[in-house]
Amino acid sequence: MSSTVLEMNDITMQFGGVVAVNSLTMHVDQGEIVSLIGPNGAGKTTAFNVITGVYAPTNGNVFFMGKKIVENHPVGKMKKLYAGTDNGKYTGHLEPTPDQITKLGIARTFQNIRLWKSQSVFDNVLIAKHLRRTSNVFTATFRLNAAEEKRQREETAELLNILGLYGVKDNNCTSLPYGLQRRLEIARALATEPTLLLLDEPAAGMNPQETIELTDFIGKIRDDFKLTVCMIEHHMDLVMNISDRIYVLNFGALISKGTPAEVQSDPAVIAAYLGEEKNA
Repeated sequence: MSSTVLEMNDITMQFGGVVAVNSLTMHVDQGEIVSLIGPNGAGKTTAFNVITGVYAPTNGNVFFMGKKIVENHPVGKMKKLYAGTDNGKYTGHLEPTPDQITKLGIARTFQNIRLWKSQSVFDNVLIAKHLRRTSNVFTATFRLNAAEEKRQREETAELLNILGLYGVKDNNCTSLPYGLQRRLEIARALATEPTLLLLDEPAAGMNPQETIELTDFIGKIRDDFKLTVCMIEHHMDLVMNISDRIYVLNFGALISKGTPAEVQSDPAVIAAYLGEEKNA
């Protein structure tokens, strides 16, 4: 029986009077690849931002590896403005910062590539490795951290070799083809040694061949690094080919969940993507 890595309960994210995500409940089990899909503006990236500490949710909570890491409830003016459900169900307040979330073991990539543009391929990954450093200002000043620095440089080289990027390690990251930049962003996320990897539209801007290669790549890193993956994606071939389960959002609300075959044939999903059929 699989253990649950990520659990979201009744997550609502409201901006003023706009409910971007309304009472989203979902879970991701160990070793799964789970996709979160839906039309543009459905609330998918907002959900990722709640998981990773970019936003504190208006209501609900998030568990990671069985431990509650995020919780909130309507406060202040939002008590009157609140338009979501489950008002009054949650009373706690946990609002970790993104770096604290990453240290717990949750890494992510972004819809728009966010590499450190002035840095080499190697340094982009090495800087991410520094999250796990034990050195401080004193040990760094007096070079007492030399052994740790050497180990992290070796681990960076090994990671780039595994992911097929070692040959371009000294290149500026912006000189890479688009598909390799996406791969580098995933390598940087892996350098933080995550348990859960969140991928926000990893195939965005890729051509069909690059998308096929990415599909194989995601499956490989899941298996090789013993990861659990949650992915937002619009490319339906990729989603259907690689996902164990799928959740579908529309206008912030969950409208369907299940296996790729179940979701693909759900009338609510078809209507959300193609529109309701009008009777003549």
